[in-house]
Amino acid sequence: MTSTRIVFSNGVVSQASDTPSVSTFLQERRGAYTTTRTHNNGSCLLFWERHLRRLASSARILYNSSPNLLFKSPTPSGLEPIRTPSSSSSLSMWESMIKSLVNDSMNEALPIALKERRDGEELAVTVLVSGDYGKLSGIENMGSDDFLGVFDVSVHFSGYVPFVFGVEGTGARLALVGRGRDVAEAKYSDWVRLRKPLEKLRPPSVTELLLSNDGDQLLEGSITNFFVVCRKDNSEAEDKFLQTCNNSHSFEVQTAPISDGVLPGVIRQLVIEVCRSKGIPIRELASSWSQHELWKEAFITSKYSSSFDLIAQKRFAYLLQMI
Repeated sequence: MTSTRIVFSNGVVSQASDTPSVSTFLQERRGAYTTTRTHNNGSCLLFWERHLRRLASSARILYNSSPNLLFKSPTPSGLEPIRTPSSSSSLSMWESMIKSLVNDSMNEALPIALKERRDGEELAVTVLVSGDYGKLSGIENMGSDDFLGVFDVSVHFSGYVPFVFGVEGTGARLALVGRGRDVAEAKYSDWVRLRKPLEKLRPPSVTELLLSNDGDQLLEGSITNFFVVCRKDNSEAEDKFLQTCNNSHSFEVQTAPISDGVLPGVIRQLVIEVCRSKGIPIRELASSWSQHELWKEAFITSKYSSSFDLIAQKRFAYLLQMI
């Protein structure tokens, strides 16, 4: 039985048998995107408000620094640089406009997708915001009045059966294959195409590819954030921690900082918040493979993390007992 696949774009729902996979959907469209999923039998969207804020931030970053990643190219060759009007809008304005634009589409499309999903499925939901370069003509400063006329929303729904966590053999297998992303602080669809050469280097049985600019300091996965639980290096100053922690703790959690060139993942931020709330030492630092003898374990996070708030609290409560 074929899993649910539905695309909603420009007010039109497509659920034909040839509806593309999410990977093809993203390769066919240029823009900023985010992916989440439903939870509890489709009753809610996981961390929806956080995803909307990150989507708005990605769109704004691309608009100001890399518009060719946000707008469809004005030429068939795709080589002509796109020049956008200056933006007079603050991040809060982008968040407001993106939220309005996306929620209007979701209010139409989500009930249809939920009705069509199979028994036992949740829905993976990918929302893409893209710009229409032709509609920028005559705009000198991009403001809220221009926003709705310039940007479009497309949504891809697909069936998803949540993983069973804690079962032997379901852990991730990682391999280091390439350098970090450009404009890493934004999530954009072109990365699906750009990472294809890396995918060709994937060894058998490996489930995720790690990125590093120097072959030692590990930044993130190609579609995940990367964390390490390791013994503290006592030679480093305590004031580098994200929070003041009891010196008796012999372990800390590490993840690369956004400034090193990693995506500000929604689940990444939740891990940081849970660590802080539970008093677990955490530091934004790219873990070094050359010091992996200090590692106790490593884990990755992504949109498919299930019931993270509960699982993480149980997991980190266990870590507190260890340290």
